[in-house]
Amino acid sequence: MMEFLYFPDDKSEYIPAVITLIIFMIGAAVMMYILYKKSKKEEKLINQQYKQIIEKDDSPSLNKK
Repeated sequence: MMEFLYFPDDKSEYIPAVITLIIFMIGAAVMMYILYKKSKKEEKLINQQYKQIIEKDDSPSLNKK
């Protein structure tokens, strides 16, 4: 019967897997950083637009009694 898990006797076979894992972890961290920065920019833009809408609604108009 074939073993379900394969653990090589030669530990140098783990090197490509570790390198690939490190590359993907670095890529994930960079992507998280980029998304965080973009999210902050969007939050700032939305807050700015919200303040403009609030200021427009608070300005006195001729129709208010």
